[in-house]
Amino acid sequence: VGCKKEIIMEQKIYQWQDICDHFNGTILLGNGASIAVDHRFAYSSLLKHASKIGLLSQDIKNIFRSFKTEDFELILRLLWITTKVNSILSVPNQQIIDAYSKVKNCLIETIVEVHPEYSVIENQLLSIYNFLKQFNTVLSLNYDLIVYWAMMTGFDIQDQHTFKDCFINGYFEDNWQRLREPIGSNKTTTLVFYPHGNLILARDIYGQELKIISETQASLLESIVKQWQKGNIIPLFVSEGTTQQKMLSIHNSYYLSRVYREVLPSISSNLVVYGWGFGKHDIHILKQIRHVKSFAISVYNTDYNYCERVQRMVNSYIGNRIELCFFDSQSPGCWNN
Repeated sequence: VGCKKEIIMEQKIYQWQDICDHFNGTILLGNGASIAVDHRFAYSSLLKHASKIGLLSQDIKNIFRSFKTEDFELILRLLWITTKVNSILSVPNQQIIDAYSKVKNCLIETIVEVHPEYSVIENQLLSIYNFLKQFNTVLSLNYDLIVYWAMMTGFDIQDQHTFKDCFINGYFEDNWQRLREPIGSNKTTTLVFYPHGNLILARDIYGQELKIISETQASLLESIVKQWQKGNIIPLFVSEGTTQQKMLSIHNSYYLSRVYREVLPSISSNLVVYGWGFGKHDIHILKQIRHVKSFAISVYNTDYNYCERVQRMVNSYIGNRIELCFFDSQSPGCWNN
């Protein structure tokens, strides 16, 4: 590949086609991938965006502040469980119910505000599908539906490739490794995982985790919102917080902990990173992929300062034995280009 440490010292940024033949194992997608599809994902946090558009009342702000978090999923889970326990014990409950409803409705309105409809990004999904099918594993840190919609695009394409998210009949398959084997006429398979959860994932009051299913791709976002509104499930995704707060949420989820403890350490020795900022809030991810020997990392607008920061972070948390090369995030053939 030529992606040696001495080349990185010169901060050379490749075109994707120059290096793609050497990187076909695993891809890790960060928020930059979502922003490349629709600029509405370029906000600092869901909570801050909710506050900006006037959806947060003072009492709800106080709840988030008291728990020192910006994670909707955590607050929803705490309030939801409290309402159920209070109801069982006949404890006066209306104030908690009202708080839960406010937080839930705030999340719903914020998601509807920032998440594009299927029809808006439909014309980009085939390019994303063709890009992602080059890899045997996709790890998406994003809560949005872009990857899922791209996966579904393949249903109408007879290319003998299949994507699997390892959920069967709505529930995660314990023996997920067996799903790497192609089925029927398919010759290749890509497994997709969400280390921080996703809009399609939810949990019920008993803690059982499941995937929300819709009849069509176009109605999926609407189906998810309707399921949340019914109040029988809460979303399973970790969108905000420090690495310690995210780890707490991961430990409290069967699916997220399985992905963290089993999938991340098992990925191939070469890794493509697209749109991930290597922020300190995601150090827990970096620590779980220490075994990776070579990284290909996307760079937006030839940002050499980003290259240098990533190299320092990788050296600090993994070591300088890693081979790094950087490629232009807007080069032909990668992601939605």
